[in-house]
Amino acid sequence: MLRFAKIVWTSFKMALQELRSNKLRTFLSLLGITFGIFCIISVLSTISSMQRAVTNDIKSMGNKAIYISRWQWGGDNDYPWWKYLKRPVPKYYEMEMLKQKVPAIKHIAFVGAINDVIEYEDDILRNINYYGITEGFIDIQPLTIGSGRYFQQTDFDHGPNYIVIGNTIAENLFVKPENAVGKQVKLKGEKIATVIGVIKKKGKSMIDAWDYDNSILFPYEYFKQFAKEDNSDPNIMVQGEDNVSLDALKDELDGAMRSIRKLPPTQENNYSLNDVGIISSFLDPIFTGMNIGGWAIAALSLLVGMFGVANIMFVTVRERTSQIGLKKAIGAKRSTIVTEFLLESAFLCIIGGVIGLLAVFVLTLIFSALLGFAVFIPASIIGLAVGICLFVGVLAGIIPAFQAARMDPVVAIRSK
Repeated sequence: MLRFAKIVWTSFKMALQELRSNKLRTFLSLLGITFGIFCIISVLSTISSMQRAVTNDIKSMGNKAIYISRWQWGGDNDYPWWKYLKRPVPKYYEMEMLKQKVPAIKHIAFVGAINDVIEYEDDILRNINYYGITEGFIDIQPLTIGSGRYFQQTDFDHGPNYIVIGNTIAENLFVKPENAVGKQVKLKGEKIATVIGVIKKKGKSMIDAWDYDNSILFPYEYFKQFAKEDNSDPNIMVQGEDNVSLDALKDELDGAMRSIRKLPPTQENNYSLNDVGIISSFLDPIFTGMNIGGWAIAALSLLVGMFGVANIMFVTVRERTSQIGLKKAIGAKRSTIVTEFLLESAFLCIIGGVIGLLAVFVLTLIFSALLGFAVFIPASIIGLAVGICLFVGVLAGIIPAFQAARMDPVVAIRSK
């Protein structure tokens, strides 16, 4: 064990010596390894971070939630868009009937949405999301109130002119979110509403299904003053009991909706039952394609880098021919010579990989700032990078190592 440790240490010093004595040649040869590791780590890290962000966003849309809408998420290429447009929108009374017809429902909410303005004194913000919601909304859509309070049951029952606003709206109109609570604002250019709460800042998201930071929440009874049901493109959100599977809940909702709308057996559904899993299935092929593209670029770079390292090792063998002969003359085994050169080649690749890893770390800081979600390098991917460097190093050094091990010691010593 001690002997092997000495061989490893000697090989490491030789690799550093090669790097110091031939900086430009070694750097150019390692460039392929550096770029290959950079491609692999950057692509895998970015995709892993994106998938985690998407997973968190999907969770924010409601665990085991089904959205009843006239639109099909992801669409159906064979289904004309104008047929979706002609479908009736979900109705408030349909939500009430679903409560009675489907015992598997744990939480249910009705949500309408429009886009309009909010004004305070001389300031006006446009393109603000208005969401009219019922009491079950917060049970399906988790959100946190940063200042003030959320709606009470009496607010949902009577529909007072109370609203809860997003953090970005509060910052733009009142500088500090806590300053917004109790203030009166103008909505849609005419109606006065009182801010009772501010949603805690959420930040950017991958899916951005509920942009809470730029949204206003209304009790649905109050929201009806701003938009008619047919014009607010509403959804019925349903969450099943814990012991009910998503497929079973869908089946029950499907039967109930057909019964409520009195659809004959031969008529197709005029509604869609969407679940958050559709988003994952839509994005998975995209992530897979990005992974394949990253691996393809990395494989080409690593191949070029491997030949570069092999070239270094061939030159190194030629430069150290007399040293190799001397080692063999005093009893060094072939396996020792092979191990030394293989380890040296592997160390050179690891040095190139470390440079690539440092470049990726800088890239994660830039991406985190630009994309709005944390980009990180998982430990498993770092381990993969080290494994790839060792593998490429061994492949690159195996022929030069055996060439050195097969040298005749007498001929090698005289070669100087």
